[in-house]
Amino acid sequence: MMDDFKDSPTALVADVDCTTEGKELCEKSDVRGYPTIKYGDVGDLKDYNGGRTYEDLKKFAEENLGPTCGPGENLELCDAETKPKMEAYGKMSAGKLEGKIRNAIKNYELELPLMKKVAAWKKTQEGNSEL
Repeated sequence: MMDDFKDSPTALVADVDCTTEGKELCEKSDVRGYPTIKYGDVGDLKDYNGGRTYEDLKKFAEENLGPTCGPGENLELCDAETKPKMEAYGKMSAGKLEGKIRNAIKNYELELPLMKKVAAWKKTQEGNSEL
């Protein structure tokens, strides 16, 4: 089945081993049992719970899957909130985008936990002041 899509510019069918190199991806994608089938946008994979035959999978793909919001020819598929962001990112160089990605990761991994900790502490302080 994977060979049927190996040259597709728009479809990716992949096999990931969650016990070795794919462990981090599986954890990020909330894979808890094996075999698991996921579908959709790489950043927002959804659980597939249909039949497991090739015919079942092909029918599901034909009826439910297709292009999604993205740069280039798929820009028109974006909603009103996402489209201007996608256009702005499309005007940036690859280097500038990579810098923005590093910044976003830093904010998410470093700053967010600190903000949550301070917010929780503030709530306890507010609760103490009411006594």
